[in-house]
Amino acid sequence: MSSCTRLLYFVKHRSLWAHVRRNVTTWSPVGAAFNAKPQRRQNLLEKNVGLFGVSELSCPAGFQAATETALRNTRRLVDKVISGPSGVETVESFDQLSDELCKVADLADFVKVAHPDPAFREAAEKSCIEIGTVVEKLNTNVELCNSLKKLLDNPDTVSQLDPDSRRVAELFMFDFEISGIHLDEKLRKEAVALHVKLLDLNNEFLVNSHQPNRIARSAIPEHLHLHFASEGSFIQVGGLHADSPDDLVREIAYRIYLYPNADLMKCLEELLKCRYKMAKLVGYESYAHRALKGTMAKTPETVMSFLQLLTDKLSDKTAKDFTMMSNMKKKLNPLNAELMPWDHPYLSGVLRAERFNIEPSLYSPYFSLGACMEGLNHLFSQLYGVSLMSEQPSAGEVWNEDVRKLAVVHETEGLFGYIYCDFFQRQNKPHQDCHFTIRGGRWLQEMGKYQLPVVVLMLSLPHPTQRAPTLLTPGMMENLFHEMGHAMHSMLGRTRYQHVTGTRCATDFAEVPSILMEYFASDYRVVSQFARHYETGQPLPKSMVARLCESKKVCGAADTQLQIFYAVLDQIYHSQPQNRSTTEILQEMQNKFYGLPYTPNTAWQQRFSHLIGYGAKYYSYLMSRAVASMVWKQCFVQDPLNREMGERYRREMLAHGGAKEPMQMVEGMLQRQPTMEEFVDALDSELNPNFETFLMDSES
Repeated sequence: MSSCTRLLYFVKHRSLWAHVRRNVTTWSPVGAAFNAKPQRRQNLLEKNVGLFGVSELSCPAGFQAATETALRNTRRLVDKVISGPSGVETVESFDQLSDELCKVADLADFVKVAHPDPAFREAAEKSCIEIGTVVEKLNTNVELCNSLKKLLDNPDTVSQLDPDSRRVAELFMFDFEISGIHLDEKLRKEAVALHVKLLDLNNEFLVNSHQPNRIARSAIPEHLHLHFASEGSFIQVGGLHADSPDDLVREIAYRIYLYPNADLMKCLEELLKCRYKMAKLVGYESYAHRALKGTMAKTPETVMSFLQLLTDKLSDKTAKDFTMMSNMKKKLNPLNAELMPWDHPYLSGVLRAERFNIEPSLYSPYFSLGACMEGLNHLFSQLYGVSLMSEQPSAGEVWNEDVRKLAVVHETEGLFGYIYCDFFQRQNKPHQDCHFTIRGGRWLQEMGKYQLPVVVLMLSLPHPTQRAPTLLTPGMMENLFHEMGHAMHSMLGRTRYQHVTGTRCATDFAEVPSILMEYFASDYRVVSQFARHYETGQPLPKSMVARLCESKKVCGAADTQLQIFYAVLDQIYHSQPQNRSTTEILQEMQNKFYGLPYTPNTAWQQRFSHLIGYGAKYYSYLMSRAVASMVWKQCFVQDPLNREMGERYRREMLAHGGAKEPMQMVEGMLQRQPTMEEFVDALDSELNPNFETFLMDSES
């Protein structure tokens, strides 16, 4: 490079970075914290405060010390409950006992999957096992249970309990009952044995449901080998390759990945039998009846009614969606035009791209991570009077230098809690977006103050580069808002008891706050507050936001119907024994509730890992979306930044965690009792086109 060229290069790039620096200086502190690499000066004299400020966790061995302390305090509290008088103090001691165990177990649950140091992960895993064993013993401790039963069986004592204390006492009793503690000794031993067996079966199914299948290389056309992993003379298929533009690649992946595994199928059949036996043993008609106690739906019959009503309501739209996909397949591949299950995800994406120009790279420059965090900060400030304030972590407090720490501060009520943001990709980090409760909020009676909640939000975002901050696709931005909805539920849920803090509530209610945040993320009045080009400062055009919203409706009925099929399958698997194989059930339900044909010699259910964590509750996402839609349309669509509505939402839905019946919270927010038909109508109306967007597009 000549000296003249070097000079021009320097001047050009100096002006670029001067321009970028000018823009960066306009960020608020929270925006700047996420749009730049953290500048942490190492101070060798600074004391290691331990992970999350827990002093014992300055090294892996500290997990054992923290566990021993928790178990020692647990034994003391058990003795206190058993020997103490009945009253609200009993509930407080139960909650304190639960808190002692959860403060270590919840933290360890996170560390065992997210910490980059294997020694920390291993130590955390050991703590989880040790505390899990103690919890199982406590759930079958007859003296402990009798202390609670004595309280709840005394009408005079119960009448003196406040509503939150009574509900928490009943929830603790439910935990005892589903462990079979009310049974005679012989049946109780049977219940414990079943529970241990279920733990093993759950783990076996969860691990193996993600394992790849393989096939001889010679069985697949040679020109397709490059799409799959090789293992000697075999091809490994570790997923459905749903986004591949090659029909044959998608078909091969579908047929091979879903090819029945005899051991895995046997594991699933045994797991479902054991769940049914356990439910019957402790007094329930089926596992689904047991699982749905305390939810919004309450019974499997209500769930099935909701899913059938939704299917009927969407039938015309679903048929039109499949016709569109079928026509697109004929256009792309006239020689193989039949619409099959492996075509749905790909063709719906093609149709969205054809109808609306929603290429993610066109949006990403407007969604720098710092801008999105500013947007969240502004939204929370407007709705709740809450600010996100970036704090410098102390030495040893975080597990990776990329983790940011946010204090959540109310304008008059002070500090609400802490959110640790583990947003960036790294080796061996799980590729999932999720929210972890590290410490639940609760009132500390003996200290006269509130135990502040602590949570982690984990995403898998790309790192900033020398030329640009982290830029989010629309999907990443929506996921960020979704997960922050969970975090704010944890922060604003000021419950007296940690057993029901924040997201510790009914599964079909827990997703409402996070899904509601997706509506805010799609509203131009909210998005316009923060979405600006990271280089030019130009705002994101309104028409681009409108097209993005409309694109989600393309094939939306078919997408919803697929979720209905999964939810129905989950319900049938967890109902009365069917005296037929899980594959036969799947084939019938697929024909009845989906519409695309079952493929012989496939077993999609062996990849249905949600059966473990969401057994009989897979419908929850659909019901939560229906509630969120109703709350949005009735309370926020006129003005998404309305403080009065924000305060009502906090007061009626977020503040209670799981301390109140979920449907009561919904009724409090909507100020009426919604029906299942209204839930269905809410989901259906989401798919209606917005003709204003078409006019906007035609004008532009």
